[in-house]
Amino acid sequence: MPDWTAPSPVDRPRLSFEHRRQLVSTQRFTAEFKEEAVRQVVERGYRVPDVAARLGVSAHSLYKWVKAVSPDRSEQQSQELLEAKSEVLRLRSQLRRTEEERDLLKKAARYFAREPE
Repeated sequence: MPDWTAPSPVDRPRLSFEHRRQLVSTQRFTAEFKEEAVRQVVERGYRVPDVAARLGVSAHSLYKWVKAVSPDRSEQQSQELLEAKSEVLRLRSQLRRTEEERDLLKKAARYFAREPE
């Protein structure tokens, strides 16, 4: 029966520093390359995994690039909240003005209802 246990650290081959650095090194992309990749996702509507596979980039990296150029969701939410607050203030002001006009018309109607012509 085969032994399924992992080899001990002593049994594993040791990698040189240079070999480990090559395994871990990250590939650098130009700004133009990143912009074009993001443009394919944002403007042309391609899916991130499809573009990443076609360009030979990790999907994780492409998601980070897209997120970096897209507006932050919290900024968008704060803008929407600010617009909603200003709309509420405008509507309250309009309601107050309408109520004042209504009250004035009520007083005028009572006045003219008492006075004989």
